[in-house]
Order: sequence, then C-alpha cells, then structure tokens
Amino acid sequence: MTRTAENLSFTTHDGVSLFYRRWPASTPARRGAIVLFHRGHEHGGRMAHLVDELDLPDFDFYAWDARGHGLSPGERGDSPGIGHSVRDIQTFVDHLCNTFELQESDIAVIAQSVGAVLTSAWAHDYAPRIRCQVLASPAFKVKLYVPFARPGLKLLRALRGNFFVNSYVKSKYLTHDPERQKSFDSDPLISRAISVNILLGLDEAAKRVVSDAEAIAIPTQLLISSDDWVVHHWPQHEFFARLGTTKKEKHVLPGFYHDTLGEMYRADAVGKARDFILRQFDAPLNRPSLRDEHQHGHTFEEAKNLSIPFPPFSPKGLYWSTYRFVLKLVGHLSDGVRLGHATGFDSGSSLDYIYRNTPSGKGFFGQIIDRIYLDAIGWRGIRQRKCHLEEILKKVMNDLEQEKRPVRILDIAAGHGRYVLDALQYGIRPESILLRDFSEENVEKGNGLIAERRLQDIARFEKGDAFDRENLAAIAPKATVGIVSGLYELFADNDRVAASLGGLHDAIEKDGYLIYTGQPWHPQLEMIARALTSHRDGVAWVMRRRTQAEMDQLVQEAGFEKIEQRIDEWGIFSVSLARRKGK
Repeated sequence: MTRTAENLSFTTHDGVSLFYRRWPASTPARRGAIVLFHRGHEHGGRMAHLVDELDLPDFDFYAWDARGHGLSPGERGDSPGIGHSVRDIQTFVDHLCNTFELQESDIAVIAQSVGAVLTSAWAHDYAPRIRCQVLASPAFKVKLYVPFARPGLKLLRALRGNFFVNSYVKSKYLTHDPERQKSFDSDPLISRAISVNILLGLDEAAKRVVSDAEAIAIPTQLLISSDDWVVHHWPQHEFFARLGTTKKEKHVLPGFYHDTLGEMYRADAVGKARDFILRQFDAPLNRPSLRDEHQHGHTFEEAKNLSIPFPPFSPKGLYWSTYRFVLKLVGHLSDGVRLGHATGFDSGSSLDYIYRNTPSGKGFFGQIIDRIYLDAIGWRGIRQRKCHLEEILKKVMNDLEQEKRPVRILDIAAGHGRYVLDALQYGIRPESILLRDFSEENVEKGNGLIAERRLQDIARFEKGDAFDRENLAAIAPKATVGIVSGLYELFADNDRVAASLGGLHDAIEKDGYLIYTGQPWHPQLEMIARALTSHRDGVAWVMRRRTQAEMDQLVQEAGFEKIEQRIDEWGIFSVSLARRKGK
C-alpha cells in the first residue's frame, strides 16, 4: 500500500457513530471520490487493496464499516432494518459532501455482494445524482442450500423473533487467492453471524430493486463471477436487463468466485472498473429527462395495463370480482372498509381514519377485520409517511426559528390537516397556518380540528385548487414552509404537477422550504387498481408511480433544490425536503 488511510467516524441519522477510512487524493487537484461498500460479514479494510490497484491518484477513497460490522458499533451482523442501513448510506454520502466539499456528481461507488444490494436500494429509493456505480456480484439472491430455507426462517422468526445464523461459506469458496483466503480466516473483525431480520430483509429489498430496476438511471457496470458459490446469477442478469440507464455494461468473469474484486486474477475486473469510472468522469453528467414519463416509460405502461379490465369469466376476472364482492361484505362489519367504499379509499376522510389507527366495526369480528385492514402494508406506510412529515416539519420550524424567520405554513391539499396540526405539539408556534383542499367535506372537517385545538387565531382552512398556478401564486403573505403530501401520487399527468409546483414556487418566499411526498414503489398496486375505488366519482383507483428520480426532477425544474429525504422500511412512501431558489 502506498496511500495511507485516515481513520475517521461520522454520526448517522439516529445518532450512532460509524467508522470509516479515508485515503486522500495524492495529487494537488482532486478529480473526484470513490466510495467503497464491503460484503456482508466483512468491513471496509477488506477493500483497502483497491485504493492502489485501481491506480486513480487524483481521487479520494472512502470505505465505511457498516453498522454491526468491523469497527462500527452494533450487534454483529444486525441492523434495525434494511431501510435503516440504506439510510445510513445517504447519511454517509451527505457527511462526505459536507465535510470534504464534494458534490454527489463527484462520487463513484464500488460495492460488493450485500454492499451492492444496499447501494442498489439506495439508488432506487433516494435517486442520488452520483456519477456512476460498479456492482460486483450483488447478492440479489443468496444460495441457501437447505430446502425451503426461506419459508422455514420466516416461520421460525414468527415463533421466536429475531435470531442469528452463521455463514457456511469457507474462504476457499470465496477466492482462489491464497493470501486473501489466509487474511479472511485470520481477520478478527470478520463475523460470520447475520440476523434473520437482515437476511430476510435483504431478500425482500433485492426482489423489489430487481423488479423495478428501470427506476435506476445511474450509469452502472455489473461484474458477475461465473463460478459463484454464494449468490445466484439470474437475478443479476435480470437486474441488468431492466436497468433504466443506457450507460450500462455487464462482464461475466470466467472462473471467478464470489469475492470478485479479491480474486486471484482480479486485475482484469479491477481494470474494467477503472476504465468504466474514467469514461463516466470524462463525459458530462447527463441524466435523461423524465418530464414526459406520464406519456411513455415503464410506469406509464404499468398503469395502462392496470386500467384494462380482465374479461369477466377469465380466471383473473373471476378472482377480482370475487375479491370485490368479499370486500363489500366485510364493509358491513369494518368501519374503515365501509368508509373507503363511501368516500373513496384515497379520500381525506379515509386517510384521516388510517392516521387515527383505531379499529372500529360491528362487534368483535368487525373490529378484527378492521384491524387487519388497518395493518395492510400500504396503510402502515401511510402512517410512517405521517411520522416522517411531522419529523421534517419539526426540523424546518426549528431551522426557521434559528434563522429568526417567521414560520408561515401552507398546505395545498391538506385532507383534514391532521398531520400538520399534530406537528405543532413540538412546541414551536407558527405565525400562520393556511390549509387548503378541493373537497368541501375536508375543509369542514379541517376547520373542526382547528377549532377543537383552539388554533383559530393562527390557522384557517379554505377551499382551493392545488393545480391552479395563478391562484397559488396569489397567496399572501408568502409561506416559508410549503407542503404537498399524498396529492401528486393520485394524478398521473406531469403537466398538472408541474403547474402545481410552479404555483408553490411563487407562493413560497426565497429560501423557503418545500416538503413533498412521493410513491416510488408499491407492493399492492394491482389489488388497489382491481378492488379499491377512488374519491373521484368512485372509479377504479389506478395509480401511476413516479420514480424518486422523476419526482425530484419535477421539483428541481420548478426552482427548488432537494436537501434531504426519508422513506419507509418497505420503500413505498418518500418524504423529501427542498429549498426554494431564485428571487
């Protein structure tokens, strides 16, 4: 090794201090940065050899020890969740950019195995504007040689909670390099344990990322080891075929075991990675425009297919008609299902019921059915979205107070406004709150909540069209915090969303904040489209997803700069914070 590492740490989003290594560029003019993400069970030091082998002296190198690995704290092989670990990556990159004066576009990622799954999930869920990524043998599907291992692990976890299993892999099945084998066997920082929560969570995240890889527009190189004993090949090929970037390349490396970048003859793989990274830095940063994704693209096709009914007597037609019939029946017992049928499952009244999360129905069975309804993964995601909204709103109010600026809140489609009013429990009293909604019923219920909480002196609720740019622009005084939550997800047309965002830009003062939500993925899209109805005249609730990259582009084009983001553990609902630019 000719470059010496600095041992550093950063504080991640939940206050935990994680360890990382830094190798500064050895030339006066730094060109960029390479961030290394290690395999499961290992740590960043196992990738240190790449710093010299890649021969990129004008790049900084960084390598973390993931939570629960190496010199970072946490129970070995564990994390509060995969989503938690993915957010750790975003926090790490934010730290590097703020500390070492980097832009995301200055960064290339090299990730192996489990690290490659985490960075792929990060690319999908957070849409970072990094220059490129190199993924080596991503563990999209781990080989579990015991029959029915995954169902068995799920059953055991349901019975006994989280527990740990040990890796069966020996070093001789990871690499042909005897030195790498020896160092693996003797390294005290390597732990063979992994929690079942992480093992199963990794599997779920990988399925989601592979199935929706079209959402990833980052230039990507995929290195596949042909003789891998640890992970399956086919999900890697499927991921590559679906990738949403035209700047992608795939290399299958003959005779390589799983430790792709630590193999005996790794110079070939390392050389390919080096060449790919340099080509991306030589080319201008140019992401494809997603402005017209409502007219073409994979989410457009997905929504179009969901809007086409099945023939009545086809197997799927019979299945969904039966499903709707049963849902109508249980609606007589469950208050939540009945309310959904009456007002639309996407209505402000339905969402307010979901937020309250208190089962109600006729008798014992009605309450049981209602509890099952409230515990659907989509509704759990909605409630987590509310928590993230309140968390970010609290942060923004604190920031404005520290800047000695007034807190003037505007929500252009507030439903009943519960999430905004609940956020006021944190102690900061805004100068004004203007809540708007197109529904007369929501305005009435929202004003009732304002009166109930005795906030009439600072808050008011009025009817307004969130897509009327001129009407939004005329709002006075201008807000310092604008909110649009759960609205754009219901409307496929980017032209309408752009008009609304333009109006928000005009309604928010310079350097004010915008809190906006997104829905980059949903596991129940077909059930929602085939069985649930919308508040818009009771029609089928067919949603066109917007990838996070698409949503962020619309916000950026309206004159805002994204600052940070939250997303739930399942990757369904995102909440982002941006700041208004311009005069």
